[in-house]
Amino acid sequence: MIRILLAEDDDSMRVYLARALEKVGYSVVAVDRGTAALPLLERESFDLLLTDIVMPEMDGIELAQRAGVIAPGMRVMFITGFAAVALRTGNTQPQARVLSKPFHLRDLVSEVDRMFEIGSATGA
Repeated sequence: MIRILLAEDDDSMRVYLARALEKVGYSVVAVDRGTAALPLLERESFDLLLTDIVMPEMDGIELAQRAGVIAPGMRVMFITGFAAVALRTGNTQPQARVLSKPFHLRDLVSEVDRMFEIGSATGA
């Protein structure tokens, strides 16, 4: 099963995204900030880091950079409501994707499926 580490500081968004991804068969571990994600990355193996860019303590870009050192083969997808901030993601990892808020859950699932070249479990 594909494991996703979700870092999102907005409580309702974090729960919403985790449920949607779990519903289509992904295993999701969700945290409320980047600094909470780092210890998990050091102890566990994840296939995808799905992170908001703008978060307190450590933004998603710094988290992705640190994650790239800890788990170089892990894929990265950023979710953000700040389009201008998304332009900075070129400094992270070449395979990182950016999904701008607002987005429909089927778009998120489709993007994650594409990252792993899986046919969508939702039939989309």
